[in-house]
Amino acid sequence: MVKRGKQYTEAAKAVEKDRLYSPGEAVDIAKQTAKAKFDETVELHLRTNSDPRHADQLVRGVALLPHGLGREIRVLVFAAGEAAAAARRAGADYVGDDDLVQRIEEGWLEFDVAMATPDVMGRISRLGRVLGRRGLMPNPRAGTVVQPQDFARAIEEAKMGRVEFRLDRTAIIHVPVGKVSFR
Repeated sequence: MVKRGKQYTEAAKAVEKDRLYSPGEAVDIAKQTAKAKFDETVELHLRTNSDPRHADQLVRGVALLPHGLGREIRVLVFAAGEAAAAARRAGADYVGDDDLVQRIEEGWLEFDVAMATPDVMGRISRLGRVLGRRGLMPNPRAGTVVQPQDFARAIEEAKMGRVEFRLDRTAIIHVPVGKVSFR
């Protein structure tokens, strides 16, 4: 038998294992059992009956959370010329092209979302090994390869708390939905 701490056993008493809770009740229990000294994250884990080995059964998408993720999102945009100016006006934290590629190759990764215009994708493709492993590589399916006229909308969504979700190899979707302090 696994030995658990006092706070865990006390929190476990508040939850009935065989009962299904409504979302409101679940949020109330999460608030009651939160004992950490930081603002705890509430996550959603969904088990699906999909087979992730088959491309037609992959589940992948993007959701906008109404109250964000509870933290400041730093947006990096790979763009040149007028597109770079549009990204700066839209509120991007870091804007550039070859200079940012060089910094990332040197190991700098102090951003949360990376976006790019289609014309610079060829230049940043060599960052696939670094950014791809961390889920930061701009991708048209994820909505991070953006036309310059759409930067305002895309950057605003990213800063609001846009989350990407996808099926992992065990057919489960893991996604953060907020903080305990929300509501």
